[in-house]
This record gives sequence, C-alpha cells and structure tokens, in this order.
Amino acid sequence: MQAENETELREELLQVREAHRSLDEEIVGLETAGAADQLHIKRLKKQKLALKDRITSIEDRLTPDIIA
Repeated sequence: MQAENETELREELLQVREAHRSLDEEIVGLETAGAADQLHIKRLKKQKLALKDRITSIEDRLTPDIIA
C-alpha cells in the first residue's frame, strides 16, 4: 500500500469514527429524553451500523494480510 493512500485511509477512518461517535451520542440523547420518534431513532441506528461497516472495511484495508 502506498503511504499516500494509507494516510488518506487513516484520515477517513478518523472522520468515520467521529461520525459514528456523534450518532451514538445523538441516539442515546434521544432515547434518554423519551419523547423521540422511534422511526427517527431506527434510521439513526441504521446509519450508525453503516458507519461501523465502513470502519471495519477501512481497518481491513489498513491491516496487512498475515498467512498463518
């Protein structure tokens, strides 16, 4: 992997992790308030799951394959 590409992936990983963390905080806040629209919370959770999948994908690309 080229260093430039790796740097870009690491930067994207940081951004996606921050977005994931922000969504988590928003979901917790809405659930704690109790007056939130359940459909809205469900959509936020789907977005959070998509971000988690993206995080896993980036981490897999950054981690070299090791044949054991």
